[in-house]
Amino acid sequence: MRGIIDLNCDMGEGFGHWTLGEAADEDLMELISSANIAAGFHAGDPSTIDRVVKLAQQHGVGIGAHPGYRDLQGFGRRYIRTNSEELVNDILYQVGAIREFGRRYGVQLQHIKPHGALYMEAAVNEELSQHLVDTLSKTCGDAILFCMDISKTYEIARRMGQRVVREFYADRDYDDSGSIVFARQVARPDPQAIADKCLRACKEGLVRTVTGNDIKIEFESICFHSDTPGALENGRAIRKALLDNGITIAPAATVLENMA
Repeated sequence: MRGIIDLNCDMGEGFGHWTLGEAADEDLMELISSANIAAGFHAGDPSTIDRVVKLAQQHGVGIGAHPGYRDLQGFGRRYIRTNSEELVNDILYQVGAIREFGRRYGVQLQHIKPHGALYMEAAVNEELSQHLVDTLSKTCGDAILFCMDISKTYEIARRMGQRVVREFYADRDYDDSGSIVFARQVARPDPQAIADKCLRACKEGLVRTVTGNDIKIEFESICFHSDTPGALENGRAIRKALLDNGITIAPAATVLENMA
């Protein structure tokens, strides 16, 4: 049984007057403990970043950079073939943007979580994960890297001493390997089913896969997505289930401190 857990959500995923998802960042921010803030390449713009960072500061929510591929049209969900050095430079550029807006409001960058197709590519690409972790250790070594338990990213980060948090995906399916089933479009889920799934993972360390098998899952943070239909209801159901069962919701940095 986990006594403390982080609850994270992707935030600021709009561009100018365009927004993605049904739920407002202002409403979602009240539910979470860590915010993954779009940094301009898959979504996000300077004014949106400023607004979301300020919201996080007001709610005591940890801020994180959510860098993606250069893919505004595809929302960062399309793989883009490039070399690891160029890609890590793009990531560092985006991380710097979130970090500077954090400084504006006296908030330290808590974490970095790659977005969409970039997250999934890093999970299986050893060269990319190695280059990413090496660069982050030199530029923002105190930041926490978010990733899946079954990933090259986690394996390399642990080996190199980079702080790392593993995620459990509330609104995504799992396959038998322990990886999430990547989806460009997600149907509206049942909020109570999502909450029950999260609670079982916290209590038993198990998740049901798409083939009907139960597998073990290790994590320190639960993620739900702002662009999933019914995101606000999903987040509320998860939060209520955790709190009603005596599980504290806290920023990722606090969760790691409690594990030390």
